[in-house]
Amino acid sequence: MLNQKPSEYKASNIQVLEGLEAVRKRPSMYIGDTGQRGLHHLINEVVDNSIDEALAGYCDYVTVTINENGSLRVEDNGRGIPVDIHEKEGIPAVELVLTKLHAGGKFDKDSYKVSGGLHGVGVSCVNALSTIFDVEIHRDDHIYTMGFERGHTTRQLETVGDTSKTGTIITFTPDPEIFTQSVEFKFDIIVNRMRELAFLNPEITIEVIDLREEEPLKEVFHYDGGVKDFVKFLDENREPFMSEPIFIHSETTEVPMAIAIQYNRSYSENVHSYVNNINTHEGGTHVSGFRRALTRALKNYGEKNNIIKGKITISGEDFREGLTAVISIKVAEPQFEGQTKTKLGNSEVQSLVEITLYEKLNEYLEQNPKIARSILDKVVLSAEAREAARKARQLVQRKGALTAGGLPGKLADCSINDPEHCEIYLVEGDSAGGSAKSGRNRSFQAILPLRGKILNVEKARINKILENNEIRTMITALGVGIGHEEESDVSKVRYHKIIIMTDADVDGSHIRTLLLTFFYRYMPQLIENGYIYIATPPLYKITQGNNIEYAWDDETRDSILKRMKKNTTRKIELSRYKGLGEMNPDQLWETTMDPETRTLQQVTIESATATDKLFSVLMGDAVEPRREFIERNAKYAKLDI
Repeated sequence: MLNQKPSEYKASNIQVLEGLEAVRKRPSMYIGDTGQRGLHHLINEVVDNSIDEALAGYCDYVTVTINENGSLRVEDNGRGIPVDIHEKEGIPAVELVLTKLHAGGKFDKDSYKVSGGLHGVGVSCVNALSTIFDVEIHRDDHIYTMGFERGHTTRQLETVGDTSKTGTIITFTPDPEIFTQSVEFKFDIIVNRMRELAFLNPEITIEVIDLREEEPLKEVFHYDGGVKDFVKFLDENREPFMSEPIFIHSETTEVPMAIAIQYNRSYSENVHSYVNNINTHEGGTHVSGFRRALTRALKNYGEKNNIIKGKITISGEDFREGLTAVISIKVAEPQFEGQTKTKLGNSEVQSLVEITLYEKLNEYLEQNPKIARSILDKVVLSAEAREAARKARQLVQRKGALTAGGLPGKLADCSINDPEHCEIYLVEGDSAGGSAKSGRNRSFQAILPLRGKILNVEKARINKILENNEIRTMITALGVGIGHEEESDVSKVRYHKIIIMTDADVDGSHIRTLLLTFFYRYMPQLIENGYIYIATPPLYKITQGNNIEYAWDDETRDSILKRMKKNTTRKIELSRYKGLGEMNPDQLWETTMDPETRTLQQVTIESATATDKLFSVLMGDAVEPRREFIERNAKYAKLDI
C-alpha cells in the first residue's frame, strides 16, 4: 500500500549521488529548456516533493502562490525537510537537499515507496537557477529558515520560532540570466498542471493563487473520484454513452493502478497515461497492456453476443473510437525511454495491467449489456467507415496522388529535397498564395494555397475526412498519411517546417484553428517533433517619406508613431493590413517569409489534457462551453476597429 508510513524520516535517509556544478552551465539538460516550459518545470520540481509526501501519507494540502513581485511560493503540510546534521556530509540535511543534485529521500525506499520525479534532479536544480531561494520548515515544534542565491547558501539554517504545525514553504525567484525570454509565470499553465495532479492524487487538495492581479485569482482543486472525475472533466463537452465512467482501481498488485474509461459520440481517441504522476505522452508498456485488454474484452463480448459478425474486419483503432481514458499507475522503479523520456519501458507492467483490466472489463460488460451494445455498435460503424476510408486511399493512390511523382497541381514545391532544410507554407486563399509564390525563396520554400475552410475533423469520421479535397491535398503534399502506422510514419514528411499562414482576422483565426485541430487529432507526431509553426504577418505598415516600418501589434504601432511624430516635416501614412493578399511579394517576403527577419511561433503541446479539452470546447458540438470560453478570454483578445 502506498500510504504505509515508514518509521522515520531524518538525515540518515538522505543519500548523495552527485554535485550541482553543471546545472547553471547547461540548464536545458536538467529542465528541458530555458523557455516557458523550463520555467514552469521549476514549479513541478518543488511541488513533486509535496506530492511525494502525500503518496507517503503525510501531506494533504498544497498551496502554490504567484507573489506580487513575480516570485513563486509552494507550501505544504507534510513532515518538513529534515534539519538534523547529515552524518556523512556534516551539514544540515535541508542544505544537502537544496544544494546537491540527486540528494533526497526519494532515493531511500524506506522514506518513499514511489516518487514523482522523472529525472530525479530535484529541488536543488530550482535553487541553482534562482536569484533568491528561501526555505521555511515547520517540524519538531520549531520553525527553521535558510536562504540561498543561485545555489549558494546566503543565510545559514536558524531557528526563528515555535510551531505546532509541520510542513515546508519554499519561495523562489527564477534567474533572468538563465530564463532570458521571460521569468513571468503563467497562471493558466500552473492551474492546468495542479488540476491534473489533484485528479491523479484524490487524497490531496491543491490551491493556486495569483497575487499579481488587482483582484487575486484563486483556484482550489480536490477530486474524491480521482481519475474517474478526470475523465468526466475531459468529456465535459462530449456526449457520453454512460452516466458514469468505468472505473478500475487495484492496490493488490505490485503495480497499483487506477483506470477510468468512458465512450462518447465523438470520433477521436483520447487516452492519457501517467506513471507516478508523470504524463507518459509517448505511452509505453502500461498503455500497451491497456489496449490489449480493451480489444480482447470488447472483441470477445461482441463475437459471443453476435454483434460482431460477417466479413467485416475490425482493428484496434475501431475499439478506441470515441474513447476517453485515463491510466494512472505507480511503479517503484520506473524505466523511461523514448525521445523525451516519457515512455514507460518496464516489461512486467504490460501483463499486470492487461490481466487486471481484462478481468474487470469483462465483469462490467456482462453487468451492463445496454452500454456494452452501444459501444460495440459504435465499433462496427467505425470499422465500416475505416473500410470506406481504405477504399478512398486506394482510389487516391491509383490516381497517383500519394506517390512521389503525383504531387498536387497547386503546390509550388521547392527545388531542394532535403526535408531538414525545406519548409512549406499553408496559405489562406489563392490571392495570398500568388504573393507568397512570387515572393518566396524557391530553393527551400514551398507554397500550398488552401481554398476556403477545411473540414472540422472534430465532428467527422476518417472516411469523411479523406473525402475532403483540401485535406487530401495537404496529406499528399506533406508525404505523411493518417491512420495506419506505416502511412503516418513521420520520417516520410517532406518538410521539417510546416508553416500556417492566414490573415489576421476572424476567418483567418478560424482556418488556423481548423488546421491545428487536424494536426493535433490526426498528425500529432508533427507537433511532437516541432514541425508545425504559425507565421505572424504584420498588422500595420507605417510610412514616412522613404522610411517604411511594420508593426505586429498596437503597442509597437504606437511606439513607431510616437517616434516618427518627432519629425514634423514629413507626413506619416498608417495602413492596416486586412489580409495577406494586400501585401506585394516583396513586402510578404520581408515581413513574414525571410528567415532573417520573420517571426515564427512554434506549436507545442504543454499539456495534452488541456489541449484535448480546448479543442473539444472550440470545435465540438456543444455551443454553451464555447460561448463561456470566448467570454472568459475576450479580455485577452485584441479589438481592431
